[in-house]
Amino acid sequence: MKEYLGSDVSMVWGILFCAVGIYVATVIFTRVAGKRSFSKMSSFDFAMTVALGSVIATTVVSKSVTLVHGIVGLFIIYLLQMIAAHLRRYKWFNSITDNVPLMLMDGETILYENLKKSKVTEADLRSKLREANVLRLSEVKAVIFESTGDISVLHGKEVENVQPFILEGVTR
Repeated sequence: MKEYLGSDVSMVWGILFCAVGIYVATVIFTRVAGKRSFSKMSSFDFAMTVALGSVIATTVVSKSVTLVHGIVGLFIIYLLQMIAAHLRRYKWFNSITDNVPLMLMDGETILYENLKKSKVTEADLRSKLREANVLRLSEVKAVIFESTGDISVLHGKEVENVQPFILEGVTR
């Protein structure tokens, strides 16, 4: 059997046990931590996701990492994520972990320097405007490159203005 599987049967059963165990632990910790764990990601969230993948993979295939070690590793990563989610209520923490939203258009004016900073092309911008059903540039109030990497298009009737609350924290 070893020559067909590349390892003995007991090792395959061990991997199966660890895979199921780490999967169940991941589901439980994700439920406890909440949806934020895998929603649109800041750089901090991305690092957490990569770390989770690493712990899961190592636990499943490495002889030197036991299921208990993997579960403890997952627990620590999720604990850090929950602490970070709590600290995100404070501006000083957000300034460390999140990118700042950047304005790409102010009304009809395209802010080319900000396009360059965000590595967004004019073609990307046009695509997002079409996606938002913008028919005329005069309809655009603002286009924001969000901290998650999404592009938000704020548009409406020509007489409407965007309330300052909506643009709070956006760099022009």
